[in-house]
Amino acid sequence: MYSPEEKQKLQTETTAFLKSKGATSIGLNKIEQLRNILRFHEYRYYILNDPWLADNEYDQLYKLLEKTENENPNCITADSPTQRVAKGLTKSFPSAPHLAPMLSLDNSYNSEDLIDFDRRVREITGIEIIEYCVEPKFDGASISLIYENNLLTRAATRGDGVEGDEITTNIKQIKSIPLSAKFSNYNLQQVELRGEVLINKNNFKKYNEQQTEQGLAPLANPRNAAAGSLRIKNPIEVAKRSLEAFIYHISYFTSIATKKSASDVQQHSSMIKMLWELGFRSPQKEMKVLTGIDAVINYCNEFEIIRDELPFEIDGMVIKVNDVLLQDKLGMTSHHPRWAIAYKFKARQATSKLISVEFQVGRTGSITPVAKIEPVFIGGVTVSSISLFNEDVIQEKDLKIGDTVLVERAGDVIPNIVKPFIELRSGKEKKIFFPTHCPACNSILYKEEEEAVWRCLSFECPAQIVERIIHFASKDAMDIRGLGEALVQKFYEQKLLLDIIGIYKLNFDAIGTLDGFGKKSIENLKEAINNSKSQPLHRLIFALGIRFVGETTAKALAQCIHHLLDLRNFSLDDLQNINDVGPKVAGSICNFFSHQNNIEMLQQLEELGLQLKNVKKEILTSGNINQQTFLFTGSLQKLKRSEAENLVETNGGIIVNGVSSKLHYLVVGADAGSKLEKAKKITSIKIISEDEFLQLIGKE
Repeated sequence: MYSPEEKQKLQTETTAFLKSKGATSIGLNKIEQLRNILRFHEYRYYILNDPWLADNEYDQLYKLLEKTENENPNCITADSPTQRVAKGLTKSFPSAPHLAPMLSLDNSYNSEDLIDFDRRVREITGIEIIEYCVEPKFDGASISLIYENNLLTRAATRGDGVEGDEITTNIKQIKSIPLSAKFSNYNLQQVELRGEVLINKNNFKKYNEQQTEQGLAPLANPRNAAAGSLRIKNPIEVAKRSLEAFIYHISYFTSIATKKSASDVQQHSSMIKMLWELGFRSPQKEMKVLTGIDAVINYCNEFEIIRDELPFEIDGMVIKVNDVLLQDKLGMTSHHPRWAIAYKFKARQATSKLISVEFQVGRTGSITPVAKIEPVFIGGVTVSSISLFNEDVIQEKDLKIGDTVLVERAGDVIPNIVKPFIELRSGKEKKIFFPTHCPACNSILYKEEEEAVWRCLSFECPAQIVERIIHFASKDAMDIRGLGEALVQKFYEQKLLLDIIGIYKLNFDAIGTLDGFGKKSIENLKEAINNSKSQPLHRLIFALGIRFVGETTAKALAQCIHHLLDLRNFSLDDLQNINDVGPKVAGSICNFFSHQNNIEMLQQLEELGLQLKNVKKEILTSGNINQQTFLFTGSLQKLKRSEAENLVETNGGIIVNGVSSKLHYLVVGADAGSKLEKAKKITSIKIISEDEFLQLIGKE
């Protein structure tokens, strides 16, 4: 999309703008220059996944443009980066006709189906060997985009294939979709594109973690999450979902009358390349052009093996005749084009029987219904339990005990009941009644007005106590190895462990009388408990299980205090001045520190040797990795990941989250994956082993 000369020019201009840190606005003659700079960095971030700017630097330039445009509203253009975020709510989603029908694809499930498809193509075209284009079948929500005179003018859902819902405002929140693209360079005036909106696995996981921290139900799977996001009426909420879009087809176009006919739409592979060069995230990297159906079958089989390594969900491959003239000759039925077919991977859905629903109590008192189904093998695992999240999910899906249900498991995402087969009901199915009292302590359940979750508010609820102990000892909290869920439950039932303080007062003589506990296992548990006392303050804060306080918030809190009990004196306003702390989080923290029993627990933990002070790390600034950036991938053999990252930080280095040109060192362990492959393509990154890392910091 950008030539080396253009990249150099834009980077030089970026540096110049960033150096003028005191500038609050710019001259009108520089507005378009700044817009181009922001578009360039959006492209590097959202399409190439290789940013050249830190987030705060991008924000600085964005705010500069925003302020200048606000002062000069007549200069705002429809494709300015500031015009993605809409003001106010979308009142409705009117219908929008597609320029060309959005047909479904015919499906195939084995090599015989593909061979039969190839036979039909050869018979109709009269050509013996066909060239095919093969690309992933993205598991998201289908969209249609229309560009006129280079500007994005309309976006719509698939709908019934003839018309869909107009969702232009929401689509503008997806930063991998350009607001303008230079189709005129290819002699194209009006273009209709097809694509798929999705959420990548990491963003889906992060979003669900945030939902859980806030006491909200997580989303069921990436596909449904993407489809649902497109119909959210608040575009700001849409932007929070971190949606992405792959654009994989040009379904309709008109040429600029005064110029020659467009030549880059004669082959499907050329279209994909053109879209990539125009700044769209097309499947250019994943696509292959292959001759003959045998090569197609081999590629489909190879891709199915690596599907779980991809950052996004796919459920198959799409095979298309590459030559557009041949596509026209093959034509289409009323349902699907004859020149394309979807090869579906092995099913990750299955049917089962809903046997019962159990209600589990979480550490914050949340009541979670869990469906017990007849065991069924899906996606490499046997599934017998599935979370139903809350009462609303049961009602919305109209689930009943005894239902035959469709179960889905996508990648490493949690299993989900898609729907019951209502037409298979015999009349013997039973309604699911949500409890009014806690199943563990019989306290009356309570639901806040804005939440979907019922809660037990009893602090003495045994189920909550056990879950709090399990969380406290977990890997990301105090990391007490060996004290897992089953052992905590066993110790609680034996009255050997009744609260968090009890971890540090365990009667090891009594434990020694239990089956399975020898001298070695007891010594290991003692050592793990003792080691936990030196965990840094932010881990202890996270381990306490304060509602809405995740790992990131725990680190932010730890940085603002000298001693954990200092938080007793923080007001709601004080807390909300801390990064990542909003009103709900602040209220929860204040509530925790207002209870005297919590204060007494913390005082006792300190007396037992735990670290309640914020011990500042001594950072070396004279070492040979000062201000150098590091990222670890794969399994380390000599260090835990947290230990390795701590060594970087104490030696003045910086830990980053992803591979980009700003990364100095990628430290590679066993079974390294996509990060290593990506780093190999960036010559400035030094790829080193764990031993080389230890030598670098002087530990070997």
